Amino acid sequence: MILSDRSILEAIAKNDIVIEPYSRDCLGTNSYDVHLSKYLACYIDEIIDAKKHNQVKHFEISEDGIVLSPGKTYLGSTEEYTETREYVPFLEGKSSVGRLGIDIHATAGKGDVGFCNHWTLEISVSQPVRVYAGMPIGQLIYFMVDGQVEVDYAAKSSAKYNLRTPKPVESMMWKNSF
Repeated sequence: MILSDRSILEAIAKNDIVIEPYSRDCLGTNSYDVHLSKYLACYIDEIIDAKKHNQVKHFEISEDGIVLSPGKTYLGSTEEYTETREYVPFLEGKSSVGRLGIDIHATAGKGDVGFCNHWTLEISVSQPVRVYAGMPIGQLIYFMVDGQVEVDYAAKSSAKYNLRTPKPVESMMWKNSF
């Protein structure tokens, strides 16, 4: 079951959902709009190796924006820091963003109960497109969980994305055993 605007407001009042910064204007009927931060990153190496810690170069979007090019993976982040203690957050792209040919995540749209951070976006584009810091980029949708969570994400020793940072975080696949 997806939370309505009233349910999201109730969860915020109980601190079960935290959104910083928060603006009532960003609350939709059953979602909350999030914005592209000024931080982007790209992998340094041409070939990315899933077994290695692939380094990224961070950079900032200027006031004039930045043109993203096809064939490149850009890591972005949301301006908003979020926490969810009782709900499963899903991040979806806004339809206006999709209509510009921008995908904001390849596979990682679902968060975990207990996720506390800025969201890293896996941005790809179908043609060159200029983007701007602060532009609406996605929307968070919250789902109810059936039953109690034994260990939330923030408390898991195996969690790889717990370090709070406003900058996008590169893949930590290399921490897995395979």
